[in-house]
Amino acid sequence: MTSGPDRPFGSRPSPSSSTATAPARRRSPLIPTVIVLAIIVIAFVYLSQVYADILWYNQLGYLGVFLTENVSRIALFVAAFVIMAGAVYASLRIAYGSRPIYAPDSVMQDNLNRYQAQLEPIRKLLMLGIPVVLGAFAGTAAASQWQQVLLFINQVPFGETDPEFGLDFSFYMFSLPFFGFLIGFLTSVAIISAIAAVLTHYLYGGIRLEEKGLFTTKAARVQIAVIAALFLLLQGVNYWLDRYATLQNTGGRWTGALYTDVNAVIPTKAILAVAAILVAVLFIVAAVIGRWRLPIIGTAMLIITAILAGGVYPWVVQRFQVTPSELTLEREYIQRNIDLTRVAYGLDKVEAIPYNATTTAEPGALREDAETTANIRLLDPNLVSDAFSQLEQFRQYYQFPPTLNVDRYTVDGEVQDTVIAARELNPEGVPAGWVNEHVLYTHGYGVVAARGSVVEADGKPSFTLSGIPSAGVLGSDETYEPRIYFGEASPEYSIVGAPEGAEPREIDRPQSDDSDEESKNTFAGEGGPSVGNFFNKLVYAIKFQSTDLMLSDAVNSESQILYDRTPRERVEKLAPYLTVDGNSYPAIVDGRVKWIVDGYTTNEFFPYSTQQELESATIDSQTADNLSTPLPADQVNYIRNAVKATVDAYDGSVELYAWDDQDPVLKAWSKIFPTTIKPYTEMSAELMSHVRYPEDQFKVQRELLARYHVTNVDVFFANSDAWSVPDDPTEGESADVKQPPFYLSLKVPGQDEAAFSLTTPFIPFVEPGGEARNVLYGFLSAVGDAGSEAGVKSEDYGKLRLLELPRSTSVPGPGQAQNRFNSDPTVSNALNLLRQGASEVINGNLLSLPVGGGLLYVQPVYVQSSGASSYPTLQRVLASFGEKVGFAPTLDEALDQVFGGDSGASAGDSENAGETPTTPGTPSAPTEDPTAQQALRDALAEANEAIEEGRTALAEGDFAAYGAAQDKLNAALQRALDAEGEITGTVVPPADGEAPAEGEAPAEGEASEAPAEGDNG
Repeated sequence: MTSGPDRPFGSRPSPSSSTATAPARRRSPLIPTVIVLAIIVIAFVYLSQVYADILWYNQLGYLGVFLTENVSRIALFVAAFVIMAGAVYASLRIAYGSRPIYAPDSVMQDNLNRYQAQLEPIRKLLMLGIPVVLGAFAGTAAASQWQQVLLFINQVPFGETDPEFGLDFSFYMFSLPFFGFLIGFLTSVAIISAIAAVLTHYLYGGIRLEEKGLFTTKAARVQIAVIAALFLLLQGVNYWLDRYATLQNTGGRWTGALYTDVNAVIPTKAILAVAAILVAVLFIVAAVIGRWRLPIIGTAMLIITAILAGGVYPWVVQRFQVTPSELTLEREYIQRNIDLTRVAYGLDKVEAIPYNATTTAEPGALREDAETTANIRLLDPNLVSDAFSQLEQFRQYYQFPPTLNVDRYTVDGEVQDTVIAARELNPEGVPAGWVNEHVLYTHGYGVVAARGSVVEADGKPSFTLSGIPSAGVLGSDETYEPRIYFGEASPEYSIVGAPEGAEPREIDRPQSDDSDEESKNTFAGEGGPSVGNFFNKLVYAIKFQSTDLMLSDAVNSESQILYDRTPRERVEKLAPYLTVDGNSYPAIVDGRVKWIVDGYTTNEFFPYSTQQELESATIDSQTADNLSTPLPADQVNYIRNAVKATVDAYDGSVELYAWDDQDPVLKAWSKIFPTTIKPYTEMSAELMSHVRYPEDQFKVQRELLARYHVTNVDVFFANSDAWSVPDDPTEGESADVKQPPFYLSLKVPGQDEAAFSLTTPFIPFVEPGGEARNVLYGFLSAVGDAGSEAGVKSEDYGKLRLLELPRSTSVPGPGQAQNRFNSDPTVSNALNLLRQGASEVINGNLLSLPVGGGLLYVQPVYVQSSGASSYPTLQRVLASFGEKVGFAPTLDEALDQVFGGDSGASAGDSENAGETPTTPGTPSAPTEDPTAQQALRDALAEANEAIEEGRTALAEGDFAAYGAAQDKLNAALQRALDAEGEITGTVVPPADGEAPAEGEAPAEGEASEAPAEGDNG
C-alpha cells in the first residue's frame, strides 16, 4: 500500500472525502472576543507593571540598571529559545521529511498507523508547538543566568594564579561557570533533539522492530549519528573542563583538588575527553559508511573507561594509597586549602598576636587602658528600645526598632560611642482609613541618640539628641532634616506632594513634646514617581490594587508615590549583584539622615576555598530573637565588603560607593553598570566618620577563622586547635545560639590608639551537642574606624587582630564569667532584693575586653518594674577579671572593687560614682563585711522556709498557721533588708516602701510581700 506525501503510509482515505459535507455552522464571535479581551487585559496589566518599574528606576537615576538587566534577560531568552526551538524543530522536520514511503504490514505497524491518523490533523500544530514550548522553558532557564553571562563578558583578571594549572583566578570565577552553563545547555539541546528524532522516526517507520531485529533507515541512522557525535563532542569538552572544576571540589575532607584528584582524576578526565572525541568521530564515519560496529564498540569502551578510570581507579588510589598515608600525601593540598580560603575570605592579612593573659587583678592594672575604659559601653542597644519608646515616642503613630544601633559621634571634641535610632512611623498606630494610612501619616520624625558609656543618675539613657523638635549636643531641627520618609518600618506606599501654596495635609509632628496639637507639612523633595496624570494613577492603582488611589481628591497634579522604602530593599533593587547586610543603620550626615548599608560581592567558585552557608554563619542570639536579619541561605566561598551604600531618609535617593575598589568582582560589575558606582574618594568627611566594619561579613569571617587561624598543616590536619564562637550566656544555658559580635571603642595590644571596632571571643571547639569548655582561646577585633577625612580611608580600617591566648592558662570565657556573676553570693542576694515588688532584673550584653593584661568582662544590669508603661533602667554594673567580681551602681566603682580599690583608670560614668540615688529596696556597692553577709544569708534562708510553711498551711486549709508563717516571713525579710543596708552603707527603708524617719526603727510587721513563687529569696 502506498502513502502520498500528505498522508501517512498505511492510512485509508477518510469516509468524508467521498460524501457530501454538511454546511458549516456559524460560530458565535463571543468566545474569541472574550479570549482576545482577556489577552489584552493581561498584557496591559503586565506592561503597566513594567512601566511602573521604569518610572521608579528612572526617578532614582538608575534606569540603566533596569534596562541592562532586562535586556540581558531578554537576549538570553531569545538566544536560548531560538537554539532549543530551532534544534527541536529541525530534528522533527528532518525525521518527518525522511520518513519511508513504503512499510511492511504488521500488527505493530497497524497500531502506529492508527496513531498517525489521529495525529495527522494536528501534526503541523505539534511540529511548531512542541519546539515553542521547549524553547520557552529553555529560554526561561537561560535568562536566570544573566549575571554569570555578563560577568564572563566583562571579567577582570585577579592578577593571581592557582597552584595547579597556573590559571588566573578569574578563569574559575567567571569563565568556568559560564562554560559549564553553556555546555549544560547545549547538552540539553542535543538530548531533547535526539529524543524528538527517535520518537518521530519510530512513529513514521524510520525505526521499527522486526523479526530480524531493529531496522533503521539510512536517514534515521545519519540523523541519530550526527546528534550522537555532537553529544559526545560536548561530553569531551565537559570532561576537559572537569579537570579545572576539581579545584572547586567539595567532596573531600578539604575543598579543592587533593592528591587523588591531581594524580588520578585529572589525568583520567583528560583521557576520557580524548576518548569521547574519538568516539564522536566514529559516529560520523558510521553515518557515512553505514556500519555501526565501530561506534557501538567505541561507546561501550567509553562507558567502561568512564567507570573504571573515572570511578574505580580514583577509589583504589584513595583507599589503598592515600588513606594509609593521608597527612604525608595530602600535606601540599591541605596547605593550598588553608592559604586560598584565607585569601577568599580576607583572612590572609590577620595579625596574630600572642597574648599571655593574666587572671590576677592587680591595683592600677587599667592605667594603660584609660582610653578603653572611658568608652566601655553600658547602654545595651538590645534592651533600651523600650526606654527610648517611653521617653521619646510621644505619639502612638511613632515607634523605635526593637534593637538600636551603635555608632560614634564627636561630643565636646571627643569621639564617643553612641546608641542611636530613628523615630519612625508606626503604621499600626495610624487610624484606619485609606487617607490616614497613605496621605496623612507618611513619615517619622527625628533621630534620638544617647551616650553609650554613661547613663543618667536614675538609670535612664543620657540623651545627646532627643525631643520634638530635636535638640541636643548633636544638633537640632535647624542643623539637619529630621523627617523620615524612608526607613525600616515605612508604610507600603504614601502619596505626597502638593502644588505651591496648597494647604499642608501630612501629619508632621507634635508642635512640642507635651503638645496635643500636630503641625502639618508638605513633602518638598523628589522621592518617587509622579502620579499627577491619569495614566500613572491607573498604573499604580493596578499595582497596589487600590481604587482609592485612582479616585481620591488627595492625589493632585504634583503628587508623588513613595514605595519600596526600606534601605535594604532599595539597595538590593538598584544593585542586584550585591548581597546586602542585614543591619542598616541611620547616621546624621551633612545635614541629612542617611541610612548606611553594607553590600557584599560573593562567589562560590574560588579555587581551593572552603564553602560557607551565609545564613548559618550569620545566625546568633539577635537573629534568633528577630532583632536582626541573617543573610540568605547561599553557599559562597568568596566575600568582599565591596560597596558602602547610603539611602537618604527624606527623599530615598541612593548612592553606591566602591569601598573595595580592588575587588575584581566589583570591577566587573562596574563595567556592566558603569554609571551607578562612585569611587569612595567622593565620600564626604562626615559620611566617612560613620562608616563601620560590617557585622555580617565579620560573622562569616569569625566562623572560618575558628578553624583557619591555624596555618600549620599538622595542627590543622589533627584539628587539635580548632575553636568555636561561644553561645550567648545571657540567653540561658539551654539556648544554643551564638553570642553576637559587639561594637566597642577599644585599644587592643598591637594598636597605637583606641578605635571603634567589632569584637568577638573564641573558646575551644565544641562538637554539636557537646559540652563547652568555656575558657578563652582567642579574641578577634576588626577596626571599623575609617577616619574623618573626605575621600580618604584610614590605613588601619578593616585591620583584623587576633589575640591568641596560651592554652596552659585557664582564662575564663564568657560562659564562665556569666556563671561567676550568677553564683556570687553577694551579687545573687543583691539581685534578689532588686526583684522585690515584682520587678524584673535583666542582664545586658556581656562585653569582653582585653585590658589590664588579661580579660575584663562587663555587664550592665537593668531593672524593670511590672507596670504597663515601665522600661528597663540601668541600676547596677557587673565586672569581673579572673576570679574577682565587682558589683556597683557605676562601672567606675565596680572596676575599683575588682582591682583592689583602684583600677588605675576612670570609666565613662565616673561622674556618677557616689551620686546615684538608691531606689528603695535596691542595694549599693557591696562590702566585705562577713557578719552582715552571714546575717543576710540567714535571713533569706528563713524567708524561704517561711514561704514553704505558708504554702503547706494553705494547702491544708490552716489559715492560722498561714498567718503565723506570714509574720515569720515579714520579720525575716526585714532582717534581710537591715543586713543589706549595713552591707551597702545606706539606710534601706521597710519593704512597704516608706522610709523610716531618721533614728526610727522599722515598725514590726511592715515587711514587704512574700517573694513570688519560684523566687529563691
